[in-house]
Amino acid sequence: MSALHFSLRQAPAQRLDLAPLTPERLAGLSEAEIAKIELQTTRQRVCVGDVFGLRMGDAAQVRIDGHERFDRIGCAMASGDLHVDGDAGIQAGRHMRGGRLTVTGNAGPWAGSGMKGGTLEIKGDAGERLGAPLAGEMAGMRGGVLIVRGNAGARAGDKLRRGMIVVEGNAGDHAGSRMIAGTLIVGGRAGALPGYLMARGSIVLAGGHEALAPTFADCGVHDLVASTLMAHYVQPHSAQLGRRLRQPWRRLLGDMAAMGKGEIFCPPA
Repeated sequence: MSALHFSLRQAPAQRLDLAPLTPERLAGLSEAEIAKIELQTTRQRVCVGDVFGLRMGDAAQVRIDGHERFDRIGCAMASGDLHVDGDAGIQAGRHMRGGRLTVTGNAGPWAGSGMKGGTLEIKGDAGERLGAPLAGEMAGMRGGVLIVRGNAGARAGDKLRRGMIVVEGNAGDHAGSRMIAGTLIVGGRAGALPGYLMARGSIVLAGGHEALAPTFADCGVHDLVASTLMAHYVQPHSAQLGRRLRQPWRRLLGDMAAMGKGEIFCPPA
């Protein structure tokens, strides 16, 4: 059976909250019921039928025409497959618990924030604070796999608690800041102060980094079993990084200004 498809009529005049359009929330609804779903906004009342044309299909497979003003796509989704053709706004995949969310374009800030499970793949670039908490929250991403094929903005993986974030391109400043645990892998080059105030967790900076805080201790170059195990886990999600992880790495321990039990792996040179 074909997917349930939301076809964009025209570019939205305001930001819209697409959190209600997840597979489990749409299951069992008729076309008329779906068209009447209200998309929260700060200006005027907007329903699904005002923005999208509907082509009914299997609600376990949802396709949405994307736009940078579509916020919270896939928020709290627990199952199924949600595919966004184009860009997504802020907080794509926030609080995801399961299923797979794919964004073929770029995603705004806080993608994967509070994520607990499932897989979020962004084929373009991601904005700042990838997988990071909102103001006042104690932790960011708590589980699952988050993959960015392009670049990520500043503070990717901020307060990461569990799970794995893979950025195939470059990352901005403070990648992995305040990490609690989990794994962040950057295939390109990271900006200044990666791992700033991290307590635990692992950061792999395959393309090197800009200025590092002096509160990291250089432990030398090692060919670790842990990197081979990491490579096996990463391989299905990023074949290129899976291959690159099978090599010796320079290990840096820190941040000693915090708990100091985190680690950064970077090229030996």
